[in-house]
Amino acid sequence: MAAPAPPGGPAARPPFRADIQGLRAVAVGLVVVYHIWPHALTGGFIGVDVFFVISGYLITTHLLSRPPRDGAGFASFWARRIRRLLPAALLVLAATAVATRLVAPVTMWADTAHQVIASTLYVQNWHLANTSVDYLAQDNAASPLQHYWSLSVEEQFYIVWPLLIAAGAWWSRRTGRPGNGPARWGILAVLLASLAFSIWRTTVDPAVAYFITPTRMWELALGGLIASIPSMAALGARHWLRSTAAWLGCAAMVATGLTYTVATPFPSYTAALPVVGAALVIWAGATSRLSPTGIFRWRPIQWVGDVSYSIYLWHWPLIVLLPYVSGGSLGIIDQLAIVVATLVLAGLTKVHVEDRFRTARRGTPVRRSYQLAAAGMAITVGFGAAQIAEVSSLTQDARQQLASATATADDCFGAAALVEGPMRCPVKQESNLVPAPALAASDKSDAYEDNCWSNAPFTDHRTCTYGDGPVQIALVGNSHAGHWLPALQVLAERNAWTITTYLISRCAATDARQVFDTEQEADNCQTWGAWAKQQTKGKKYDLVITSERQSVGIEGFSRSRSGPAAVTGYESYLRDWARGGTHILAFKDPTFPGRTIPNIPDCLAEHQADPDACSAPRDKWVINDPLATAVRNVDLPGIEAVSFDDLVCAPKRCSGSNGSVVTYFDASHLTATYARSMAPYMAKPIKAALAH
Repeated sequence: MAAPAPPGGPAARPPFRADIQGLRAVAVGLVVVYHIWPHALTGGFIGVDVFFVISGYLITTHLLSRPPRDGAGFASFWARRIRRLLPAALLVLAATAVATRLVAPVTMWADTAHQVIASTLYVQNWHLANTSVDYLAQDNAASPLQHYWSLSVEEQFYIVWPLLIAAGAWWSRRTGRPGNGPARWGILAVLLASLAFSIWRTTVDPAVAYFITPTRMWELALGGLIASIPSMAALGARHWLRSTAAWLGCAAMVATGLTYTVATPFPSYTAALPVVGAALVIWAGATSRLSPTGIFRWRPIQWVGDVSYSIYLWHWPLIVLLPYVSGGSLGIIDQLAIVVATLVLAGLTKVHVEDRFRTARRGTPVRRSYQLAAAGMAITVGFGAAQIAEVSSLTQDARQQLASATATADDCFGAAALVEGPMRCPVKQESNLVPAPALAASDKSDAYEDNCWSNAPFTDHRTCTYGDGPVQIALVGNSHAGHWLPALQVLAERNAWTITTYLISRCAATDARQVFDTEQEADNCQTWGAWAKQQTKGKKYDLVITSERQSVGIEGFSRSRSGPAAVTGYESYLRDWARGGTHILAFKDPTFPGRTIPNIPDCLAEHQADPDACSAPRDKWVINDPLATAVRNVDLPGIEAVSFDDLVCAPKRCSGSNGSVVTYFDASHLTATYARSMAPYMAKPIKAALAH
């Protein structure tokens, strides 16, 4: 390593490295190809990890050459980071906020606005970690800003890393032992602690582990460790050995890009292959024509590496927002247009924004960088806050509209329109739906607000009670049991029933072992199912109502091939449940669009003048419910099943709205308003089951 610059003197500018510039091009290429053509490069997400290693190496190299010694040193370092990263990031945030408001459906506005604020403040990774645990959020439209999570990780790294390096330099001065030894040991300690935490957290909570900084810090720290030790060239390694090492590093990255998938536990130890591969390329510093650098020196690759930051910023908003302009999914023309537009915007941003603000004019005080950063961030946060305020106003109006429509509901409101038929209740092509799409996504049963759920990792065993009548009814199942609660509450009030809920997210009450992200979740799910059965078994309740969606696979089978195994698991569960005289009524899981329309409120918001665009032939939406099949197969007294499909779909066609009411709050769950409209027509089979 080069000797540190004298205190107060200028840091030596590190020599240009074509191999690192090439690595940048590889990293951003992996990410962009993965996002546009995910099936062609299933592990392309590892490009972000390559970026982490590069950033860790470059920042540590800089800090070791001139470690901060006082407040001015830290302020100067962070000011350079601000000038390097913030202008382009804020430009894309502002442009995306405006574009989302102009072209995306209203249902996306609030979520995008919150992410504008989170990204501006560089806490987007923690925001996404918090929402990633929400099973129902999986049906939400992709955010045009979710890629900012990695920038948040890096910015958080840039805050703490100078403190670590400065502490190491201080210890070196204090002990009179010049060199990088103390800093190196500190880096190694962070690396090992973060790697251990990453492995553990990915095992127990992979959705959160993907985003949070402690699970990623080791990747940046590995780049820092490479910066703190002599390079292969400094150790006297021959060119052929350095070239071989660099090629091995490239092979590791390519192999993971081609073979890893979203099912690969990540980051965990699996991230070590691409991360070590990138570190190996940097450490080798190969320069011969037979090394990867011989290819990396090509001008197009160097240019891509040079604008890689702006490419990363621009590509994802274009991918997410273009379909709202083109009117459908991304075809090959759209995909190529995204590539071209990304490169053009990146080139312009590099020249007119990145380069323009990268270096402060001579004599400009350091505080100027912070003042400009604060002003820019305030403007961007203002965009987000203004959008949230607009959505709040629209939502308030929608609530008033919903209250009015519910109070004056006629004989064609909601499910009634399907019961009465098209002759009496003609299908209307109207945009005045309730709840309005912006409100429909949150029109859920009281079980959500009352926190009645056992969520992953399913350690909570919660119950909630609604009503106070003498007739005791238990509602058991996952979220597809929970969406019936509003209808049952209406009936409970009319018939003096008490409803007690035993609800869980994703997990199904079955004897079949289900596949989750972790073994702990699988174990806890089965434990919950046994607990719910025991709590409701026998004569404690006059009736047990159960309903499920088999949303995960059965152990030993893929989800698409889990049907027979799921039926067998329910049969076993039902037989045991029925012992002791348990009276069970299974509601068949109602028809829903699922993958055919990813989100009904989004679809209705996008096609306000043509709600029929959010419909399909009935046979496209009807699902085979293994629980209902199991009830038929078991055929025991006291176990019955009922289907309310005709209250959700017309005989030949299913729609995202019926009787001017939005049917689903996502792609499969009934809105609370629509479920309440079904209540009068659900009473008869429930009362009949109670009478048996």
